[in-house]
Amino acid sequence: MNVRKSKENEVQQLINHTLFILENFGIPLNQTPRRLERMAIAFLAVSDVKNIKQIKQAKNLSDNTHILKTREIIEYVNQHFQENISSGSYDDIRRKDLKLLVAAGIILQSNPKSATNDSTRGYGLNPQYAKLSKTYPNKSWSKKIKNQLKEVQTLAEKLKRKRNLSKIPVILPSCKGLNFSPGLHNDLQKAIVEEFLPLYGHGAKVLYIGDTSNKYLHLDKSTLKELNFFEILHDELPDIIAYSKDKNWLYLIEAVHSSGAISELRLLQLQKLTKTVVQILFM
Repeated sequence: MNVRKSKENEVQQLINHTLFILENFGIPLNQTPRRLERMAIAFLAVSDVKNIKQIKQAKNLSDNTHILKTREIIEYVNQHFQENISSGSYDDIRRKDLKLLVAAGIILQSNPKSATNDSTRGYGLNPQYAKLSKTYPNKSWSKKIKNQLKEVQTLAEKLKRKRNLSKIPVILPSCKGLNFSPGLHNDLQKAIVEEFLPLYGHGAKVLYIGDTSNKYLHLDKSTLKELNFFEILHDELPDIIAYSKDKNWLYLIEAVHSSGAISELRLLQLQKLTKTVVQILFM
């Protein structure tokens, strides 16, 4: 993954290699480029790695020779990675830059039982992950790491499992099952699909429904095309689109938690967008 272009090529390449390593260690890379960069350089600082060759000799907590406090991490990255992080930002190191690494057990606290704001607490690389780094770079390195961590549930796997457990299951009138992200908006959409439409939809089929994490969670392109529906990529889509063949009615439904009840202006927008479609019920 490429990061900020302002850094010298050697430093940037080291950061990119580090992100590749962390991804193989099971760290999800779904953050902004800057947040990923900050995480990578914090990892390098704690490991005392300043170039790719030194990855093989990464220092770890058991060495007891390179345990850095948050202010020392700032000094390290400013000196070696072309940063200019304020010394007053030490709390960001703990709360943001090291957060995933500590949660994954890749970086360990020198005194886990100490208070959160204990200024004497330092951080060091977990010896297990230091050992995994010793053969890097190598063409078969990723495969070897996967085999060696096969009994370890990575942070990416834990977070994925947690997200899946908190999903909201929804059954469409067609009996197709969907999973919504948690939230009040999707609680309401579930009620619309499972309670409102069966009662007042006259056998309506759900043609489109979005999710906060997936705008096109369910999309029936063929039926929408048959109805001469407007371009489905349009920014002004309602939350739910359903169609009753028995009544020849199209339901355009807004979930109040997302954008409020349909105003006169919103009604005019939807009427304009659907002027070539069948009779419509706005809700």
